[in-house]
Amino acid sequence: MVVASIRSEKKRGVDELPIIDLSGKSSDVSRLIVRACEDYGFFKVVNHGVPNEIISKVEEESLKFFAKPASEKQEAGPANPFGYGCKNIGFNGDIGEVEYLLLSTNSLSISQRSQSISTEPLKFSSAVNSYVQAVKGLACEILDLMAEGLWVPDTSVFSRLIADVESDSMLRFNYYPLLKHGRDWDTSPLQTHHRVGFGAHSDPQILTILRSNDVGGLQISLDDGVWVPVTPDPDAFCVNVGDLLQAMTNGRFVSVRHRALTNSYKPRLSMAYFAGPPLQAWVTSPPEIRSNEPTLYRPFTWAEYKNAMYSLRLGDCRLDLFRIHPHDHIAS
Repeated sequence: MVVASIRSEKKRGVDELPIIDLSGKSSDVSRLIVRACEDYGFFKVVNHGVPNEIISKVEEESLKFFAKPASEKQEAGPANPFGYGCKNIGFNGDIGEVEYLLLSTNSLSISQRSQSISTEPLKFSSAVNSYVQAVKGLACEILDLMAEGLWVPDTSVFSRLIADVESDSMLRFNYYPLLKHGRDWDTSPLQTHHRVGFGAHSDPQILTILRSNDVGGLQISLDDGVWVPVTPDPDAFCVNVGDLLQAMTNGRFVSVRHRALTNSYKPRLSMAYFAGPPLQAWVTSPPEIRSNEPTLYRPFTWAEYKNAMYSLRLGDCRLDLFRIHPHDHIAS
């Protein structure tokens, strides 16, 4: 697969993504989160409670790794699915201008992986584990607020899947190096030219907590198919709905397609915590959410969804495979 450059796609500016202050009144915050998940599938959170020291340490450790010579980085790969990867995304031919580290959030797994990632494995694993615990707590808090805003009596209906000791959550470091070829960058004031670092996709898990350095590149695709740039914000986390959460809210929340572009002036580092349930957990929407509406997705396990995900290309719409069609309702 040849990596396509971006020359003449539709892009437009819109109002900034919703920025939600988590220090506000719980009922107000939950209402704003629900609205953001329905309208955008993406939002930012500030006053999130994750200490800057924890963020800066894990950023520092990951950048040390990506600064290594290629031969040393390869010792942490190939990604299968965990480990180091370069350009190859997944197993079905998708390619991007990106280097990455994909880790299980299991502390023992992180400790073992650190041996091939860092010359100071204890320092690396300590920084990663501290970050994982912090963003996991943030994800659980946000999921509880979502349930509250949806008027679900059991507000831990989503978060307990993440809190479970068997939770299949992941942490991904994506490093987007500078464009190296002059022809890949148009410096004219009328048009800037990037290349795709990570192609258009939705996230398969329940929720994603994303942190990036102060470099642009993230874009989301709204209903009209226009790519909308997301302004980087060093004080905020981006939060986006995953495929499983769209299914668990019976389509009320939207798992939005997004992508990342490279640039020619500064490398971009992003850290994505993918909050996933245990492999054998059943994915279905609570009856309070469905109310009198028809059920849009059949029940399935996370393991079943992952198998489907690994069989498809990055940009394929996996959730459609589990959608209930009108004739299915009639047949039942």
